Amino acid sequence: MATLFSCIPCAVQKICLFSHHGKRCTRIVQITVTLVTQATAQPLQDSLGRPVKVGGLELRNRVFLAPMSGISDAPFRKLAWQFGAGFCVSEMVASEALVTGHMEMVLKGSDSGLPLHAVQIAGREPKWMALAAKLAVDKGAGLIDINMGCPAKKVTNGYSGSALMRDLDHAMTLVDAVVAAVDVPVTLKMRLGWDDQMINAPELATRAVASGICMITVHGRTRCQFYKGAADWGRVRAVRDVIHVPLVVNGDIGCADTAGLALARSGADAVMIGRASYGAPWLPGLVAGTVPAGAMDIAANGLVSDHYEAMLSFYGAPLGLKQARKHLGWYLTTLECDPAPRLRTELMTATRPERVLELIGCIFSSQPLSRTIIGKDGKAIRHNDGLAA
Repeated sequence: MATLFSCIPCAVQKICLFSHHGKRCTRIVQITVTLVTQATAQPLQDSLGRPVKVGGLELRNRVFLAPMSGISDAPFRKLAWQFGAGFCVSEMVASEALVTGHMEMVLKGSDSGLPLHAVQIAGREPKWMALAAKLAVDKGAGLIDINMGCPAKKVTNGYSGSALMRDLDHAMTLVDAVVAAVDVPVTLKMRLGWDDQMINAPELATRAVASGICMITVHGRTRCQFYKGAADWGRVRAVRDVIHVPLVVNGDIGCADTAGLALARSGADAVMIGRASYGAPWLPGLVAGTVPAGAMDIAANGLVSDHYEAMLSFYGAPLGLKQARKHLGWYLTTLECDPAPRLRTELMTATRPERVLELIGCIFSSQPLSRTIIGKDGKAIRHNDGLAA
């Protein structure tokens, strides 16, 4: 049975934390925790921790890390995998830029050393999409994901990403080209549609699966919503009703509670976690209950240092130092660090990696990650016997 805070719904977690102010309230909440944990969390965790087959591949659990531009680079994906994520996809890679050797796109599509190297490609021309898929497979990719969900203006203005949902016939020329170009599983990520007047995810999913797509991921918003409002997981169910391949639901999923609600409302087979993982590469594994034994024993400052050094190694010192700053800022939040303003400023502006590592060592806790992120008392984390978010 999972321990306190580790697999109860988010709303109850907040009550538990608040309950420490009074003994009477604490006793009532402890009863609530027991009921929710026994009746709800463990079956959910058992479900999320099961493998799922995609084409000829088997993904080790059902909580995936989303492809996120500027975030889910090779060092971040490797960390998420080490903490138990079921599946990690590269950042979005512009197809034409990859084929023509643009160094930024080559880095975005780089192999992170995981058992399955998955590359997400985007574009508007069948020729470039097919060539990019072939190139990625030649470089070791075992799965190709097609992006038809990115809402960013710089992407949609180029008639890529979610803009393709405005013209499904053209979108299908890209799907057909990629599926025909490679002999590895091809998956597709999309939104509900372009706007509320164009909810066409079910049609696109149906046509894509008929063309050979092996898995569909749907973010529960339209492109015109961007990230405003709440993800509508219920609308994703219309896709579940028309496809037989695995369905992944995405959007506003950040704990076991939201994962369970998203699955129940959408009928999906798996969940994908995006923005909630900023500064929290352990989150997919926690939600799935698949964090390997010992993974949470690393000191918080050791994790941040390891991530920082991995980015320096991957990008080189000048670029890596700059790219790492946003991650350091997120770690300050997720690891509940509140350094003196002078130290915070220096951490985010220092230009010598040696100095940044010194600051990480003194700002972040030397306590094990298990004590730092949940509970603070060492009772919140147990390995391989009921762990969840």
